[in-house]
Parts: sequence; structure tokens; C-alpha cells
Amino acid sequence: MSKKILVVDDDTDLVRGLVIRLRHAGYDVVFASDGYSAVAMSRREEPDLIILDLGLPAGNGFSVLQRLRNLIAPVALKPVIVLTAWDPLENEQRARAAGANLFLQKPVENDVLLTAIADLLEES
Repeated sequence: MSKKILVVDDDTDLVRGLVIRLRHAGYDVVFASDGYSAVAMSRREEPDLIILDLGLPAGNGFSVLQRLRNLIAPVALKPVIVLTAWDPLENEQRARAAGANLFLQKPVENDVLLTAIADLLEES
């Protein structure tokens, strides 16, 4: 059974590219485009891993992280990769403190992302 990844980003072109890359790598992929949908989709789909942008409508990535970490298991325990264009100097430490397992800067190399996903899924 393949692992399920939730991609949360409001950039439809980026989501489309990630969905193609992740499905090609053998993952099931679901997606949400705003903070509210991200939490609802996490509860409904129970993904194995979440890729989360910080700049979202209806609740930025920090509020999504907080809401996810306050949910009951198993959702609260799922690994989260923050994938964002926001400045890492200002946001990486804050994202990790909010519950992100990893902070990656857009654009990310395919191999870097796939390796990070595999490592986090193996750990969880």
C-alpha cells in the first residue's frame, strides 16, 4: 500500500508539478489550497506526510501547523515538511517551533524533496 501525501499550497502550477512528481515516485497525493481545507483534509484523509506552504489564504502555514499539532493522533503525529518561498532566516526556526519536521526553500530539487520524504516516512 502506497503512502499518502497531502500537499497544501495555493499555487496551482506548483501543486500540479508536485502531484506529478510524487505520483511518479509511487505516492498517493491529495491536496488543499488554503489553511481551512488543509486541516479538514488532514482529518478526513489521514495522510502519512504533509507538505505545507506558509503563505496560504484562510490561515497561514503557522496557524495550520498549530491546528494540526493540536489534533488527536494519528494526524497530530504526522511529519510536516514546510516548503515555502518565505525567508528562511525569519521563518525556519519559527516553523520548527510550531511543529514542522523540516523546512525547505522553493524551488526545491526533486531529489532533495524525495529523499526528505522517504527519510521522514521511514522515521515515522
